[in-house]
Amino acid sequence: MSELLVVEDLTVTLPTTRGPVDVVKDVSFTVGRDETVGIVGESGSGKSMTSLAVMGLLPPGALTRGSIRLDGEELLGRTDREMRRVRGEQVSMVFQDPLSSLNPYYTVGLQIEEMYRAHRGGKRKATRAVAVEALDQVGIPEPERRAGYYPHQFSGGQRQRVMIAMALVCSPALVIADEPTTALDVTVQAQILRLLADLQRQTHTGMVFITHDLAVISSIATRVLVMREGEQLEYDTTERVFSAPQHAYTHQLLDSIPRITDELPAEPPSAFPADTSDAPDEVVL
Repeated sequence: MSELLVVEDLTVTLPTTRGPVDVVKDVSFTVGRDETVGIVGESGSGKSMTSLAVMGLLPPGALTRGSIRLDGEELLGRTDREMRRVRGEQVSMVFQDPLSSLNPYYTVGLQIEEMYRAHRGGKRKATRAVAVEALDQVGIPEPERRAGYYPHQFSGGQRQRVMIAMALVCSPALVIADEPTTALDVTVQAQILRLLADLQRQTHTGMVFITHDLAVISSIATRVLVMREGEQLEYDTTERVFSAPQHAYTHQLLDSIPRITDELPAEPPSAFPADTSDAPDEVVL
């Protein structure tokens, strides 16, 4: 498996009122073509900050050290103008909340067209056909008609499909999915995961899947990076991480997954126990 993304000793430092703070500390991992690498950890562990460093979308004042190579080309140190050519064309991102990521004033078809024209050019009629095809590819019914819909006219799961269509419309080599199923119910979540897996097989993209849900990672990732407080605690194949975790924190994450075999108390205590001190012995209706 050829290496598509290579991250080595990545450190991200942010300015604060108390001085600079390392929010990502010496993180290293690789993503191969056709491979999905999962990054897991609690909120504030540095998962999303790592992905934003890859995308070149860190907040103002952020400092980075280390190396991020995409298809052999170094990304750290590039100007924002240079990174705009990389984003969408070579690497795309699917964000957690599609409603806030999509522009409410424009139809979804127009937003997909805009992404395509920014990198590939083309006239309106041709790019319209590309947008309709992209919506069809992600399973939006009646794509030609619904390309003219606004984001609020779609369900949450359909909006996430639109975001996936937008991320893949320029056929990037790498897709970063930052908790794309967190806001969805379990049924729609399963549909989105199947869609991402199917599209990955068709397009041969590499994928970084960020989540706090180990159950999701176990079904989609080939390797797992475990993070806490910006540090890399464990990085191994999914099978080894789940069967023989090496760090106590990984054990705790695995122990927190609910299991069907977990026993419940025979009579769980009521959240609001009744006060029977003044209750009559018998109530006549």
